This record gives sequence, C-alpha cells and structure tokens, in this order.
Amino acid sequence: MKLNNNKEKKNSHTLKAYDNKNFLHSKDSRILRILAEYMYPEQRFKTLGVKRTIIFFGSARIEPKDIIEKQIEKLQAKIDLSTKESDKMKLEFEVLNNKLFLSRFYDEAKDLSFKLTKWSLDLPTKEKIHITTGGGPGIMEAANRGSQEAGGQSIGLNISLPFEQKPNPYIHENLNFEFHYFFMRKFWLVYLSQVLIVFPGGFGTIDELMEVLTLRQTNKMKSPRLVILYNEEWWRKIINFGYLADMGMINHQDMKLFKFVNSPEEAFEYIIGELTKNKYTKNL
Repeated sequence: MKLNNNKEKKNSHTLKAYDNKNFLHSKDSRILRILAEYMYPEQRFKTLGVKRTIIFFGSARIEPKDIIEKQIEKLQAKIDLSTKESDKMKLEFEVLNNKLFLSRFYDEAKDLSFKLTKWSLDLPTKEKIHITTGGGPGIMEAANRGSQEAGGQSIGLNISLPFEQKPNPYIHENLNFEFHYFFMRKFWLVYLSQVLIVFPGGFGTIDELMEVLTLRQTNKMKSPRLVILYNEEWWRKIINFGYLADMGMINHQDMKLFKFVNSPEEAFEYIIGELTKNKYTKNL
C-alpha cells in the first residue's frame, strides 16, 4: 500500500503555470492579466464580426422617471405621516426632485440608441455599428435597453467596482465583458468607436470625455471620431470651454473637436449625416 502511494506521488504532476490560479492572480502576473484584458475582447469581437461602435457615456446614477416618481411617493407618504418634516426628509426630497429632473436623460438616451440601432440594422453586414456602453446602470442601461428594444445586439464593457457597477440586463449575452483595469476598458470603449455620445455625468464621465478630447487634440487618435456632448446647457455649466480657450489653456480651434446637441432627433440627424458623408475608420 505504501509503495502504491509513493508511485502515485511520483507520477503526479504539479500545476502548469497557466493553470495556477494563485500565480495568475499574483503581483508578478499583472502583465498577463493586462494582456488577457486586451486579447480576450479582441478575440470575441473578431469572432462576432464587431468592427464599428457608437459609445454612450453618462452617469450610472440617472434612473427612469417612473422609478423616481415611486420613490417620491413613498417619501411623501412618510412626510404626511410624520408630525414634523425633518431636515433629513427635506434633503431627501430635494435630491429626488433633482433626480426626477435628470431622469429625462435616461429616456432620451434610450430613444437615441433605438434610432441609431434601427438605422444600423439596415446597413450591409460589414458596415453595421454596435451600440456600446460601460455596461452598468443609468445612461449605460438606457442605451443598451434602447438597442435591445430596436432588435440590436449591444455591447457592455463593465468594470469591477465596490458599488454602482453591475451589468444591466439589456446587454447581449455574448457581448458582456468584465474588466479589472480601467485603462484597458477605456481602450476597448474607444478603439472601435465611430461616435462618442457623452450624456450628463460625474467624475467617471468627465474623465472619459477629457481623455478622448486629449487624444483628439494631440492627434494620438489618428482617425476622426465624432464627439457629441448631449445637452449644451449642462455641459456649459460643468465645463467652461470658452474660458479655457480665452485663457490660452486650449486653442479656440479645439472647440471644433466636439459638437453640442440637445435632443435625440438633433443628435441622430447630425450623426447619420456625418457618418454618411465621411469615411470614418477604426484605427487609433
């Protein structure tokens, strides 16, 4: 019996490096994980024929109008039952009213995505454009949802975060990705894109916008991309582009790197017009 055990030990093999989970998740294997986040999406996109995309950026915190209205109703009922409206309740009510105002962008992102998907479905197979988002809730969910309702197969490039970011249910099952590294996720968000539509958002959305504008400004992004800022009033309040130009921090010419639009119809007409008259390519 002892001899058999020894024989088994001699014949057993240790794990190969590429099967060793502890090694692959170690600090020393970071470069392998980065390469995997580059190569896996590339393989999937080639297999599924994804060559061109339209990206929707925007806040994960913008919710549909009906959901916010229900939350307001619940809070109102609580206030009605209370003998005294607390400061906390007042603040909650103010936050919900702001969210109700922003909810229009969920509907408008969904509508625009629907229109673009319907248009794309009529294109020859090689020219089809996939709607792509960061894969989470809010504006991302709205764009994936609009595409699904139009009969399209949209992409979600998720990022692992401790809050907010879970895949929304409208991403096509074969095009749902999960990233660890923000920079690899950003690469795949932009690399195949023809158009980047930036809806209202916070730090993440502004970060994505500024990186794209920097790449365009410095000609690191070789082929042209349409950069659409959705809702001029919002973006002019958030970023004073004119002041940056007046103070010499950017050139006045840089203001042509993006276009303001204010409705799904205006955005759709502009995007289709530009894509039709210009030959946009996919290489950075």
